[in-house]
Amino acid sequence: MAKLSVLLAAALCLAGAEAQRLWPVPAKYEHGNSTLWLSPNVQPQIRVPQGNAYGNDGSALKKLTNAWRQTHKDTFERNIVPWKFNPKGSNFEPPYDRSGEIQHIVITQHKEDVDRPTYDELDESYKIVITDSNPADGKEPRAIYLDAPNSHGIIHGLTTLSQLFYESQTSGQGCVYSKVAPVTIDDKPKYKHRGVNLDVSRQWYPVSTILKTIEAMSWNKLNRLHLHATDSQSWPLEIPSMPGLAKNGAYAKGLTYSPADLQTILDFAAARAVEVIVEIDMPGHTTSIAETYPELIVGRNIQPNWDKYAAQPPSGSLRLNNPAVETFLTKLFKDLLPRLNKHSAYFHSGGDEVNKNVYALDEGVGSAELAAIRPHLQKFFSHVQTQVKTHKMTTIVWEEMLLEWGLQVPKGTIIQTWQTDEAAQNATAKGYQIIGGNYNYWYLDCGQGQWLDFGPAVFKQFYPFADYCSPRKNWRLVYSYDPAQGLSEAQAKLVLGGEVHIWSEQIDTASLDVMLWPRGSAAAEVLWSGRTTPDGKNRTFADASPRLGIMRERMVKRGVNASPVMQLWCHQNEGDCALN
Repeated sequence: MAKLSVLLAAALCLAGAEAQRLWPVPAKYEHGNSTLWLSPNVQPQIRVPQGNAYGNDGSALKKLTNAWRQTHKDTFERNIVPWKFNPKGSNFEPPYDRSGEIQHIVITQHKEDVDRPTYDELDESYKIVITDSNPADGKEPRAIYLDAPNSHGIIHGLTTLSQLFYESQTSGQGCVYSKVAPVTIDDKPKYKHRGVNLDVSRQWYPVSTILKTIEAMSWNKLNRLHLHATDSQSWPLEIPSMPGLAKNGAYAKGLTYSPADLQTILDFAAARAVEVIVEIDMPGHTTSIAETYPELIVGRNIQPNWDKYAAQPPSGSLRLNNPAVETFLTKLFKDLLPRLNKHSAYFHSGGDEVNKNVYALDEGVGSAELAAIRPHLQKFFSHVQTQVKTHKMTTIVWEEMLLEWGLQVPKGTIIQTWQTDEAAQNATAKGYQIIGGNYNYWYLDCGQGQWLDFGPAVFKQFYPFADYCSPRKNWRLVYSYDPAQGLSEAQAKLVLGGEVHIWSEQIDTASLDVMLWPRGSAAAEVLWSGRTTPDGKNRTFADASPRLGIMRERMVKRGVNASPVMQLWCHQNEGDCALN
């Protein structure tokens, strides 16, 4: 039986066979063309190491058992019939054959999990072998073997496994089928950090929406939810030692995240190989603190000329050179970080868009000049760094702290770049690890137009009211970006990965799915598989669009309102919607 070997660029040669399409494409993928059936009654054998990092209470086995249950649900209850990806009227489904049913599933985790792994410790690799009726290597016939060093790899492998099967309309047994046996997959990600930045301050999102987003992330092998938890507009995160922050800073009663809510989010994510990194942006973007502690904020909601003092209304920043601010931050971190550091080794302290003009109003600074502000900002920044380190966490900061303000940033701090490729070049040239996400490619909120109301005096200036980062970033543009583009080989090694961004000025729970998916999926493949093949060739839209189309259908079947990739006729007539 002829096999097709796929090395990263994978499906370039797979036109016309919907069963072969995986998203993101694995690093190594070999398959045949035999049909196997999987019954919902099959029970896996799950093996975990003894004395594992979850303790001796069986929780390692429980984690993998729960992951299998979720995969079982996705495979048998929320699977797709791929009629959209075959010519109209074609008989694409194989006849049911009970003798082709898979008899064994063996899932093996070989090593103990590392508690809250650092990027250096993170291993998400996995291997899948599916044998046909006549295996040549001594394995059981019609069997599935999934092996990984740890639970992260097992969970990613189960995600891939679910994509190898399709719902049957004719079997009558509840079985699903795959037409590509035997299968060998040896997979691992290119980048360690594959994230979504979700702003839950400008709009409030129910916990259920956040959990739904985490689940969709896991299907795409995205592994970091950057939770932008607070901003000038609202403070929804409850801090028990300072209850007024959320009580007064939330948009309304009940629009908060309690410690129990936060724990639910952290645990739900961990069960799906997703880590939550919380951001408390500072010293800018902090006006909501003034609802409870007005003495800590300078330039609070200055009107009508707010734009002189902030990037957005309401204006206001934490004061510098102010002992009360340091006391506040110490208390905040003492409350929050012990609840986070059991789940992540990283905390995001913000640092973007710090306005100079507002510090002319601050009696502790009294100047709008960068040189005058810098030493006070350095003291503020160093205090934050010390507190985060005290709680055994590493700080992530926005690029401005290093590149605009020129602060002394401790090596080991991770820089998140967002404005230009030049920022990535400059930060890595200084030896810092970075998380990329150039807004020209990966800001998914862009292209909706302005959200400000313009009066007669400025109407013509801003007409036709495009936002600063227009146009909309379509999935093909998202797919064309690599966080390491333009970097030397040495600099590229400092790129941990990247994030797509959902800033919520004009997005909320009603529109989140359609704004994030499948554009977030496009970024997910870049981050997992790489923007180019191993021989340096760019991946093609002709290869990506049918695979992404199938991925979109899977998400829709599972309850995510993802946008279409292209018109249906193009999927049914593959290759006829190309322009070369």
